[in-house]
Amino acid sequence: MNNIFAQIKHKYEYGSVVEKLIFINIAVFIVTYLLGSLGWLFGSNGNVFYTWLSLPASVDEFLIKPWTLITYGFMHGGFIHLLFNLIFLYYIGNLFVDYFIPKKLLSFYLWGTVFGGLIFIFSYNFFPALQSQNATLVGASSGIMAILIGLTTYMPNYELKLRFIGFVKLWVIALIFVALDLVQLPDGNAGGHLAHLGGALYGFLAIYYQNKISFSNPFKNTFKRKSPLKTSYKSTNKRKSTPTPSEVQQKINIILEKISKSGYDSLNKEEKEFLFQQGKK
Repeated sequence: MNNIFAQIKHKYEYGSVVEKLIFINIAVFIVTYLLGSLGWLFGSNGNVFYTWLSLPASVDEFLIKPWTLITYGFMHGGFIHLLFNLIFLYYIGNLFVDYFIPKKLLSFYLWGTVFGGLIFIFSYNFFPALQSQNATLVGASSGIMAILIGLTTYMPNYELKLRFIGFVKLWVIALIFVALDLVQLPDGNAGGHLAHLGGALYGFLAIYYQNKISFSNPFKNTFKRKSPLKTSYKSTNKRKSTPTPSEVQQKINIILEKISKSGYDSLNKEEKEFLFQQGKK
């Protein structure tokens, strides 16, 4: 038994950020249900641990338990709920860290969870169809949606190979998930679907504003006028030939290897621009 725990500890300590998030979600799930079973044996009504960490729709309850805006993102309502979320986190999370540093994935997961929780609380206190309902929220889906939509905003035309289907562009997959959340709002889990959309909103805004807008002067290019005077010159160097597909792939491999060793921020401006352009193709 000690050997098993030692192996788990070793895998956690040396695992990637994606693997650590998976370990934490599994650990919280096991503890939740063990405590729930013990509580039932002692005649407790409901799972106190589950109630203490899940996000309430009521503002008054939330003010008493503000930590639930984060902790609900590590809670799950059942094994199937946990399984599907972690499978999706594993695949989309590992793709994310191929292009961004691990710290950024953790940021997207946590901030996506926060945005999803805020949309959940707002919706249950604003929309008439939900105001009379008493609901709680659990699940990692908001954080995962933030990762998916953020990655899609960064490189929408990246293709994933799906079994029995073939290659599908990332924007198509993202659109399907968002559309499913929208059309399923009246079907009984409105809070969960709204939280997914909140996470998706964060993922989109985080990448869009990072790439498109200058925070120091967001309008600096809006009214920029082209100068009527231009200076031209002839280069004495020969024009570079268009790189072959094999040369492009070789350059991509070199950049990805650099990211895996030192993180996305280690790339220079030219490498980042090259990777961004390839993601758009």
